[in-house]
Amino acid sequence: MKPNLEDLEKLLGYSFNDRALLVRALTHSSSANEAGDSSNSSLGPLDNERLEFLGDSILGWLVSELLFQRFPGFNEGQLSLLKNHLVSSSHLQYAARQLQLGEFLQLGKGEESAGGRGKQRLLVNTFEAVLAAIYLDGGVEAARLLIVAHALPETVELERMAGCGPPQDYRAELDRISRERDLSRPEYRLVSESGPGHARVFTVEARLGKDLVFSADGPSKKAAAHKAAQEICRRLSPNGVVELSVETSSR
Repeated sequence: MKPNLEDLEKLLGYSFNDRALLVRALTHSSSANEAGDSSNSSLGPLDNERLEFLGDSILGWLVSELLFQRFPGFNEGQLSLLKNHLVSSSHLQYAARQLQLGEFLQLGKGEESAGGRGKQRLLVNTFEAVLAAIYLDGGVEAARLLIVAHALPETVELERMAGCGPPQDYRAELDRISRERDLSRPEYRLVSESGPGHARVFTVEARLGKDLVFSADGPSKKAAAHKAAQEICRRLSPNGVVELSVETSSR
């Protein structure tokens, strides 16, 4: 049974005037090929690849604009650091999962059996395609609202990522927590690195014991490990808010 697109519209916070655009954004090429769908004179093949191409550009433009307007005091390096994170695959995958896009994807039988609904690449491409569909259907403001609502962290978090505000050493805090709880020391592993030489993106996995594992991106291995440690600290906090100890925050 096909999922109810009204449910997805509620998650998106946007109702389509032309729902065919949303259907196209959710249609993977494997599904279009199996159905034998041909191209359309205005938008081309009936899968989401062209929309994903457009959405990628829209995302980069709107993220740059939002950061430029929100942080007038940031230099180019800080803005680039934040943009690289916000358009990274790991961040967009998180946004796509929050919107449950995998449940609404139209996949061919082969891609379905291969676990396509959970693949990072497909989720990221679908998020970008949906962004493009909203842009075509409702204009730039509707697309901007989608990014703000589902892909843009709070200002204070972005400031911390850019190196502003009070220094917070979450790796040291995670070490402290592990000692207090008599746990093994946290472990960090480089998962991948991508991007051009002047704008590398590193993905580092932090692990505390068997069950607490989180991966994060950053412009350096240290920054990525810091973010991953921060998330584990947050998960260990009873209320989800990490308050660093005096010892840690004074380092």
